[in-house]
Amino acid sequence: MSQQTYRLFRKESGLLTIVIEVVLLLLSALVFSGAFPGFISDNGIGFLGFIALIPLFAVIRNTGWIRSAFYGFLFGFTFYTFFNYWLASFHPLAVYIAPIIMGTEMILLFPVLKAADRLFPRYGFVVQLLVWTAYEYLKTLGFVGYPYGIVGYSQYTFLPFIQISSIFGIWGVTLMTVFPSIFIGRYAADRLVGVGEGFVSFLQRYRIVWIIYLVLFAAALIFGFFALNELKGEEPDRLWRTALVQHNADSWEGGIVNWRRNLHTLMEQSKLALAEDPEIVIWSETAFVISVHWHTNYRTSPASYEVVKEFTSFANSLPVPLLTGNNDNRLKDPNLPPVLSDGSLNREDHNAVILYEDGGLKEIYWKQHLVPFTEHFPYEKTLPRFNALLLANDYHYWSKGTESTVFETGNGVKFSTPICFEDVFGYLSAGFVTAGADVIVNMTNDSWSGAVSAQMQHMAMGVFRSIENRRTTVRGTNSGMTCVIDPGGNILDIMEPFVVGYMVTDVPVYTYRDTLYTRLVDWFPKLLIGISLALLAFGLVRAVMHRTKADKG
Repeated sequence: MSQQTYRLFRKESGLLTIVIEVVLLLLSALVFSGAFPGFISDNGIGFLGFIALIPLFAVIRNTGWIRSAFYGFLFGFTFYTFFNYWLASFHPLAVYIAPIIMGTEMILLFPVLKAADRLFPRYGFVVQLLVWTAYEYLKTLGFVGYPYGIVGYSQYTFLPFIQISSIFGIWGVTLMTVFPSIFIGRYAADRLVGVGEGFVSFLQRYRIVWIIYLVLFAAALIFGFFALNELKGEEPDRLWRTALVQHNADSWEGGIVNWRRNLHTLMEQSKLALAEDPEIVIWSETAFVISVHWHTNYRTSPASYEVVKEFTSFANSLPVPLLTGNNDNRLKDPNLPPVLSDGSLNREDHNAVILYEDGGLKEIYWKQHLVPFTEHFPYEKTLPRFNALLLANDYHYWSKGTESTVFETGNGVKFSTPICFEDVFGYLSAGFVTAGADVIVNMTNDSWSGAVSAQMQHMAMGVFRSIENRRTTVRGTNSGMTCVIDPGGNILDIMEPFVVGYMVTDVPVYTYRDTLYTRLVDWFPKLLIGISLALLAFGLVRAVMHRTKADKG
């Protein structure tokens, strides 16, 4: 089909074209969600990550500018609805917030991808590759930063391939994974409308590009195999015998009765674990909800104080340290009493981790990166009605912490505790390691999801935190996935999800030299942002100059 016939075809069959493009986008979103743990597979089908976006890039090349923006929202909303379906278990409102935000971001992304294709007629797909990878980093920034759904995370079981994360972070894996979709999508776009060349001719024309990709892919695998082999042959500095207690209950459900019942479950399982001589007992995020500090010092609720006394008595009596999540309440204004004249509390809340050792509270960490909307909303005054809606839906706001706390037990083990959502951000774990942590202990409550796939999605991101920093990750969760991940991303021990129990395991402690990623954190996507902007600017200036020259001619 000639270009003239193709343009006529597009003009005469607009509705049919739109239907086909929408179907292709929906198919791409569904297949892409299948690359990750989800409703298709609890473990995910990683191979799909390499090919799932072929229809997406084919559509972007063929569609118009206005439709590309609309399609961006359609794809983003559909993918995140499939991918994060378990958010409905948290609250019906939550399952719409993430897809709407990510879809809105893609309203901007798709026209930029189209511009890359138009401004660089021959190698636009290479520019698209840089833009896509840069976007995946940009979408993690700011108040609504959301790292779930990054292409590279679909490869969490492909250990030789993902070892490059110690250099490039997850972003290098994303770039290598998404390239086949972009490259083949370019070919498929032309063939779908009857223009372009055969596949062999296409490969011949772009042989330099795919040969470079294959060389880089092989180099990544060789690096990965050598890295894993080196890690396998290296003895840890020591083994840290750890008891991980999983009480399988959403600590925020109910009140005093439920919280006391959860405490008794945690105490019972901890006592059983002590028979196996652990060096520390670890509970999960907000495993003990009632603020120890507040009710010990101010006692505004006698019933809460009685439960706190039971907890502290148990924690102080243990022969080993106890690490647990806690809702840590402090005076908001130190110059005022805890209970104000109107009956309200002079209080600010922190999602915290507290360490008990040698009969007392030793150290505390306050969560630094809060979950948007559910734990933090900075636009209370700007958007008061929306803020009221969030509060009416029982969301709970916290105050931010600012310190990358490094805990150290009496036996010399240094560790830090990213709380739940925090370990999906590479920069936070790298910051903890830079501050001196030798082990990353993620404290998580994912029980509300009710889905193994949600737990697996979260754990998959923890695999990359271990590789990026070459440190062991311990996941202390209340319902899964409670496990240990070594510096190569191997899952050494794992508990069955959604059961009550404990796991005593020997955690290998390594004190490697910091990786390039740990030292420079997200240097690679920042570089790609600069290159992408420079290329797009160059392409735009060149296009304007050509148009001006043609007009004068």
